[in-house]
Amino acid sequence: MERKFLEFISRASTSSLEDVASKTGMGLDQTRRALEWLKTKKLVATKLSSHTQIFLGPEGKRAASRGLPERRLVGLIQKKGEDLRMSELNRSLDSTKDEFSAAIGYARKKGWIITEKGSVKLKHPPKGSGEERLLKSLSSDSRSPLEMTEGERKAVSDLVERPGYLIQKSVKTIEVRATQAGKRAVKSIKSTREIDSLTPELLATRGWKKHKLRALDVEAPPPTLSPGKKHPVQRFIDEVREIFVSLGFEEIEGPIIQPSFWNFDALFTPQDHPARDIQDTFYLPSLLAKDVGHTGIVKAVAGVHQDGGSTGSTGWGYKWRIENARHVVLRTHTTSVTVKYLADHRDPEGRVFSVGRVFRNEKVTFKNLVEFYQIEGIVSGKTVNLRDMMGLLTTFYHKLGLKKVKFWPSYFPYTEPSLQSMVFNEDLGKWVELCGMGIFRPEVTQPLGVTNPVLAWGGGLERLVMLRHGVHDVRELYENDLRWLRRVALYQ
Repeated sequence: MERKFLEFISRASTSSLEDVASKTGMGLDQTRRALEWLKTKKLVATKLSSHTQIFLGPEGKRAASRGLPERRLVGLIQKKGEDLRMSELNRSLDSTKDEFSAAIGYARKKGWIITEKGSVKLKHPPKGSGEERLLKSLSSDSRSPLEMTEGERKAVSDLVERPGYLIQKSVKTIEVRATQAGKRAVKSIKSTREIDSLTPELLATRGWKKHKLRALDVEAPPPTLSPGKKHPVQRFIDEVREIFVSLGFEEIEGPIIQPSFWNFDALFTPQDHPARDIQDTFYLPSLLAKDVGHTGIVKAVAGVHQDGGSTGSTGWGYKWRIENARHVVLRTHTTSVTVKYLADHRDPEGRVFSVGRVFRNEKVTFKNLVEFYQIEGIVSGKTVNLRDMMGLLTTFYHKLGLKKVKFWPSYFPYTEPSLQSMVFNEDLGKWVELCGMGIFRPEVTQPLGVTNPVLAWGGGLERLVMLRHGVHDVRELYENDLRWLRRVALYQ
């Protein structure tokens, strides 16, 4: 690129950067790079200059294609005959009210027409004008006043007074010339022609021995490539799925839109609980679920809410209403999918997990979003216990690279006993709360016909992604900042 640039510019006294690009066949970006390299070596010098360039405005383009309003007016008079009424011309001329007034005014000012008592007569209009010739020349390309004749500059001054006809812009150009050192370098280049690459033909004929190979800087930084790749959040979801499958889990999925029955009632959440208010949940007001579940399950859930049913609990002590359970919501957790799975698979023995989007009507902050991913899992079996769940979660965190794990007693509405899992983050220098966990209460499992213990846990996925990538504001994960997305390593 430098050789092409220097050889061309040494033949011309001065040239613009755009001219160098077009004459050498290089792209404008390549030309700019070659210029900077040559300037560093003091082989070329540059001078920045600016000049005014004239472009057609929207009204000027319209006049260039249709004709000036006064010319169209004259053409209409010539077609219809002499001594026409102003009102008739106004109706016949395809123009706006302002454009018609301008046509009359300019034609009268130029002496093309005479107006008397509401009528219009032709005077002797010329076949063409300087303004029309200028519009025609500008319709193909912009012009500089320095390149114009005196008559064209007069036409510019006339058309500038008309709004929207002409646009004047200050255009900056870079003029380049070869220095004395550059001219000497060109002679050296021509006398020692080098080749950039070895072709199959040069290798086969051994012709490369007759040429000098251009030296390469092996320490020069390579170009930065930005290949397409999955979003960091999606890559983390794939990793989570792979870990759970390796631990013997099966993935389950469910709809984002859920009846309140599966999102709240089946989880022993009372119908007057604050979490069910519209301030915390996204309701779909125009929809009601016709069939929320099996009649026997619905009846058993109602009994647990009212008096505890056969669980030994006293329940919530209120009249449960099926109408409230029919309201449709955007799920607030993936546990709605889990309890539906338990209802469809009576007393399952196994391990299942889900990763899905959930929705909370909360204020967006550095740690909260209204839409985010949740990781959820359950283990069901006759002999499973809390220690099994602690071991599984510890293994899961270790596989994610989180080595320091501990568990803390906690409270959650539909598990008892309940724990909070915590991991130590080296960058923050503190313990961070992650998944909540516990054993489903009898008030949750017995109405579904499940008698085996069910270990359950769930938590936000984005918090784990933030720990992985050192992000302190959850909103940064979804801002689509290309600089950050390209910088994030594929594997960590």
